[in-house]
Amino acid sequence: MTHTGNPFGQVIVALVTPMTADGEVDWPAVAKHMDDVITAGADSILVTGTTGETSTLTDAEKVRLVEVGKEVAAGRATIITGGGSNETAHAIQLYRDSAKAGADGILVVTPYYNKPTQAGILTHFRLIADSTDLPMMLYDIPGRTGVPIAYETILRLAKHPNILAVKDAKGNFSEVSRVLNQTDLMYFSGDDSNVLPHMAIGAVGLVGVTANIAAQPYRTIVDAVNRGDLAAATEAHKKLEPLVRAVMTHVPGTVSAKYILHGLGRISSPRVRLPLVGPEEWEAAKIEDELALVTGIPGVDFSDFRPDRNAAAGGALPKVSGTTR
Repeated sequence: MTHTGNPFGQVIVALVTPMTADGEVDWPAVAKHMDDVITAGADSILVTGTTGETSTLTDAEKVRLVEVGKEVAAGRATIITGGGSNETAHAIQLYRDSAKAGADGILVVTPYYNKPTQAGILTHFRLIADSTDLPMMLYDIPGRTGVPIAYETILRLAKHPNILAVKDAKGNFSEVSRVLNQTDLMYFSGDDSNVLPHMAIGAVGLVGVTANIAAQPYRTIVDAVNRGDLAAATEAHKKLEPLVRAVMTHVPGTVSAKYILHGLGRISSPRVRLPLVGPEEWEAAKIEDELALVTGIPGVDFSDFRPDRNAAAGGALPKVSGTTR
């Protein structure tokens, strides 16, 4: 299938998966959080991404997250499913099931742990793209997967009609510019601190963790860039800087985002699934020190922030194990 335009959106929230204190998915909290971020300006939600704890979700939970997203969004935002698998056959099945559940697009991560050659990476992505009619975004994050998607591989993948975009967490801006010059691929910033720099060289949007807490200023940045107002985009970027540092610096973004959302009273528990654990005392203190510097961000009020280090401590063992290989 040939896709035209941007089917993904521009402000894509890499959604946390709210859980109960014993580590089960809190479905009412999931629906509420989805509605919150859409209301705050997100035009797309990525479920089952890294931030959504895809590594420890079951396949059934991943598919259900797509279904709940479609129900909550009700046409107000697109629903993208992420994660995938480092086993090609498993990834294909997951994306087929997600398509049946109503997903609008797929984010496919480079196979991790296996450390395949570029030929293996190329084949993995191509076979997944061949198996679906959904628009596909490549996820290039060598810090987690162990291998980058090489520039030459990206150029070859760009020729596939279903592969339309790249989520870039590699931070090589010169390479991004080269790919943008030589292909029709859309780029999305996969690094919260680099959203504005990415967009300044031609990226169309972001897939963001901090947007769980503050989607509105990312909407401001995107809208400002769209109309050519660099001053407004820069002002929003500067105000976000200490919040981005709080979320992305001291512990995994999933952990800090849940810790902050719980402290704001927006989710019922900050629990994450093992092997992730909540912040230790010194890590929580650093997060809170950064938050003390946050001022003037629309839609976020830290004056009533009530962090609960005890509730966040440790990690949960769910009743049913995930199936991600």
